[in-house]
Amino acid sequence: MKEVLVLYYSRKGSVRALAELIARGVERVPGVAARVRTVPPVSTVCEASADAIPAEGPPYASIEDLEACIGLALGSPTRFGNMAAPMKYFLDGTIGPWVNGALAGKPACVFASTGSLHGGQETTLVSMMLPLMHHGMVMVGLPYTERALSSTSSGGTPYGVTHVAGPDGDAQPSEAERTLALAQGERLARMALALEAAR
Repeated sequence: MKEVLVLYYSRKGSVRALAELIARGVERVPGVAARVRTVPPVSTVCEASADAIPAEGPPYASIEDLEACIGLALGSPTRFGNMAAPMKYFLDGTIGPWVNGALAGKPACVFASTGSLHGGQETTLVSMMLPLMHHGMVMVGLPYTERALSSTSSGGTPYGVTHVAGPDGDAQPSEAERTLALAQGERLARMALALEAAR
Protein backbone atom coordinates (compact mmCIF):
# COMPACT_ATOMS: atom_id res chain seq x y z
CA MET A 1 0.00 0.00 0.00
CA LYS A 2 1.41 3.39 -1.01
CA GLU A 3 1.26 6.12 1.62
CA VAL A 4 0.63 9.85 1.53
CA LEU A 5 2.01 11.69 4.54
CA VAL A 6 -0.40 14.15 6.17
CA LEU A 7 1.91 16.23 8.36
CA TYR A 8 0.68 19.07 10.52
CA TYR A 9 1.10 21.18 13.62
CA SER A 10 -2.02 22.14 15.57
CA ARG A 11 -2.27 24.15 18.77
CA LYS A 12 -6.04 24.14 19.43
CA GLY A 13 -7.21 21.38 17.09
CA SER A 14 -8.43 23.24 14.00
CA VAL A 15 -5.49 22.23 11.79
CA ARG A 16 -5.78 18.70 13.13
CA ALA A 17 -9.45 18.64 12.04
CA LEU A 18 -8.42 19.62 8.50
CA ALA A 19 -5.64 17.01 8.54
CA GLU A 20 -8.11 14.28 9.47
CA LEU A 21 -10.43 15.31 6.63
CA ILE A 22 -7.57 15.40 4.13
CA ALA A 23 -6.52 11.92 5.30
CA ARG A 24 -10.08 10.69 4.67
CA GLY A 25 -9.92 12.18 1.19
CA VAL A 26 -6.59 10.45 0.54
CA GLU A 27 -8.08 7.12 1.54
CA ARG A 28 -10.94 7.49 -0.94
CA VAL A 29 -8.38 6.53 -3.59
CA PRO A 30 -7.86 2.76 -3.90
CA GLY A 31 -4.30 1.66 -3.20
CA VAL A 32 -3.37 4.71 -1.12
CA ALA A 33 -3.30 5.06 2.67
CA ALA A 34 -2.80 8.21 4.73
CA ARG A 35 -0.02 8.32 7.31
CA VAL A 36 -0.97 11.11 9.75
CA ARG A 37 1.87 12.68 11.72
CA THR A 38 2.46 15.83 13.73
CA VAL A 39 5.47 17.81 14.95
CA PRO A 40 6.33 18.68 18.56
CA PRO A 41 6.03 22.22 19.88
CA VAL A 42 9.19 24.27 20.28
CA SER A 43 10.22 25.95 23.52
CA THR A 44 11.92 29.23 24.32
CA VAL A 45 13.75 27.32 27.07
CA CYS A 46 16.79 25.70 25.47
CA GLU A 47 16.88 22.77 27.90
CA ALA A 48 13.22 21.86 27.36
CA SER A 49 12.31 18.95 25.13
CA ALA A 50 9.08 17.21 24.26
CA ASP A 51 8.39 13.61 25.14
CA ALA A 52 9.37 11.24 22.34
CA ILE A 53 5.73 10.18 21.99
CA PRO A 54 2.88 12.70 22.20
CA ALA A 55 0.35 12.33 25.00
CA GLU A 56 -2.45 12.15 22.43
CA GLY A 57 -2.98 12.22 18.69
CA PRO A 58 -0.72 10.85 15.99
CA PRO A 59 3.01 10.19 16.48
CA TYR A 60 5.64 12.79 15.72
CA ALA A 61 6.97 12.75 12.17
CA SER A 62 10.38 11.43 11.30
CA ILE A 63 12.62 12.03 8.30
CA GLU A 64 11.86 8.43 7.31
CA ASP A 65 8.14 9.31 7.08
CA LEU A 66 9.02 12.00 4.55
CA GLU A 67 11.32 9.79 2.52
CA ALA A 68 8.84 6.89 2.37
CA CYS A 69 5.77 8.86 1.26
CA ILE A 70 4.59 9.19 -2.33
CA GLY A 71 2.95 12.55 -1.57
CA LEU A 72 2.77 15.11 1.23
CA ALA A 73 0.00 17.27 2.71
CA LEU A 74 1.50 19.92 4.99
CA GLY A 75 -0.58 21.97 7.43
CA SER A 76 -0.06 24.71 9.99
CA PRO A 77 -1.91 27.41 11.87
CA THR A 78 -1.13 30.95 10.78
CA ARG A 79 1.35 33.00 12.76
CA PHE A 80 1.39 36.56 11.44
CA GLY A 81 0.90 35.36 7.87
CA ASN A 82 3.50 32.61 8.17
CA MET A 83 3.66 28.95 9.22
CA ALA A 84 4.01 28.22 12.94
CA ALA A 85 7.52 27.88 14.39
CA PRO A 86 7.24 24.12 15.13
CA MET A 87 6.57 23.34 11.46
CA LYS A 88 9.37 25.66 10.32
CA TYR A 89 11.71 24.03 12.84
CA PHE A 90 10.87 20.56 11.49
CA LEU A 91 11.34 21.65 7.87
CA ASP A 92 14.66 23.31 8.71
CA GLY A 93 15.88 19.86 9.77
CA THR A 94 15.19 18.21 6.40
CA ILE A 95 18.59 18.89 4.86
CA GLY A 96 19.23 15.14 4.43
CA PRO A 97 16.24 14.52 2.16
CA TRP A 98 17.08 17.73 0.29
CA VAL A 99 20.68 16.62 -0.38
CA ASN A 100 19.48 13.16 -1.45
CA GLY A 101 16.58 14.47 -3.57
CA ALA A 102 14.22 12.17 -1.65
CA LEU A 103 11.19 14.41 -2.22
CA ALA A 104 11.98 15.60 -5.74
CA GLY A 105 9.13 14.92 -8.15
CA LYS A 106 6.63 13.98 -5.44
CA PRO A 107 3.38 15.97 -5.17
CA ALA A 108 2.55 18.14 -2.17
CA CYS A 109 -0.32 20.29 -1.00
CA VAL A 110 -0.68 22.72 1.88
CA PHE A 111 -3.46 23.67 4.30
CA ALA A 112 -3.88 26.16 7.12
CA SER A 113 -6.17 27.63 9.76
CA THR A 114 -6.58 31.19 11.03
CA GLY A 115 -8.54 32.89 13.76
CA SER A 116 -10.07 35.41 11.35
CA LEU A 117 -11.15 35.46 7.72
CA HIS A 118 -8.36 37.81 6.68
CA GLY A 119 -5.73 36.36 8.96
CA GLY A 120 -3.01 35.64 6.42
CA GLN A 121 -4.25 32.30 5.11
CA GLU A 122 -2.79 32.61 1.63
CA THR A 123 0.60 33.92 2.74
CA THR A 124 0.82 31.07 5.24
CA LEU A 125 0.14 28.56 2.48
CA VAL A 126 2.80 30.17 0.29
CA SER A 127 5.28 30.14 3.20
CA MET A 128 4.86 26.36 3.41
CA MET A 129 5.19 25.95 -0.36
CA LEU A 130 8.62 27.58 -0.50
CA PRO A 131 10.64 24.86 1.28
CA LEU A 132 8.67 22.16 -0.54
CA MET A 133 9.61 23.73 -3.87
CA HIS A 134 13.25 23.78 -2.77
CA HIS A 135 12.86 20.03 -2.23
CA GLY A 136 11.67 19.75 -5.84
CA MET A 137 8.11 18.79 -4.95
CA VAL A 138 5.23 19.34 -7.37
CA MET A 139 2.61 21.65 -5.87
CA VAL A 140 -1.02 20.53 -6.07
CA GLY A 141 -3.61 23.25 -5.52
CA LEU A 142 -7.39 23.32 -5.49
CA PRO A 143 -8.90 24.19 -8.87
CA TYR A 144 -12.07 26.21 -9.24
CA THR A 145 -13.71 23.09 -10.67
CA GLU A 146 -14.26 22.36 -6.97
CA ARG A 147 -17.59 24.19 -6.71
CA ALA A 148 -17.25 24.84 -2.98
CA LEU A 149 -14.23 27.04 -3.72
CA SER A 150 -16.46 29.53 -5.54
CA SER A 151 -19.27 29.47 -3.00
CA THR A 152 -17.46 29.40 0.35
CA SER A 153 -17.83 32.36 2.69
CA SER A 154 -15.30 30.91 5.14
CA GLY A 155 -12.02 29.15 4.37
CA GLY A 156 -10.75 27.87 1.05
CA THR A 157 -8.25 29.10 -1.53
CA PRO A 158 -6.84 27.81 -4.83
CA TYR A 159 -3.51 27.41 -2.99
CA GLY A 160 -5.01 24.91 -0.57
CA VAL A 161 -7.85 24.38 1.85
CA THR A 162 -8.10 26.71 4.83
CA HIS A 163 -10.28 26.97 7.90
CA VAL A 164 -11.51 29.99 9.83
CA ALA A 165 -11.36 28.80 13.44
CA GLY A 166 -12.65 31.98 15.09
CA PRO A 167 -10.99 34.08 17.81
CA ASP A 168 -11.07 31.24 20.34
CA GLY A 169 -9.97 28.61 17.81
CA ASP A 170 -12.93 26.38 18.54
CA ALA A 171 -15.08 26.68 15.41
CA GLN A 172 -15.57 23.42 13.54
CA PRO A 173 -14.84 23.29 9.79
CA SER A 174 -17.77 24.56 7.71
CA GLU A 175 -19.46 22.36 5.13
CA ALA A 176 -17.46 24.04 2.36
CA GLU A 177 -14.19 23.62 4.26
CA ARG A 178 -14.93 19.93 4.85
CA THR A 179 -15.79 19.42 1.19
CA LEU A 180 -12.60 21.14 0.06
CA ALA A 181 -10.40 19.22 2.52
CA LEU A 182 -11.76 15.88 1.31
CA ALA A 183 -11.32 16.97 -2.31
CA GLN A 184 -7.77 18.14 -1.68
CA GLY A 185 -6.80 14.82 -0.09
CA GLU A 186 -8.31 12.85 -2.93
CA ARG A 187 -6.68 15.07 -5.57
CA LEU A 188 -3.27 14.70 -3.89
CA ALA A 189 -3.58 10.91 -3.69
CA ARG A 190 -4.55 10.61 -7.37
CA MET A 191 -1.66 12.85 -8.39
CA ALA A 192 0.73 10.87 -6.17
CA LEU A 193 -0.26 7.58 -7.81
CA ALA A 194 0.08 9.06 -11.30
CA LEU A 195 3.52 10.51 -10.61
CA GLU A 196 4.66 7.33 -8.86
CA ALA A 197 3.65 5.29 -11.93
CA ALA A 198 5.60 7.68 -14.18
CA ARG A 199 8.85 7.36 -12.22
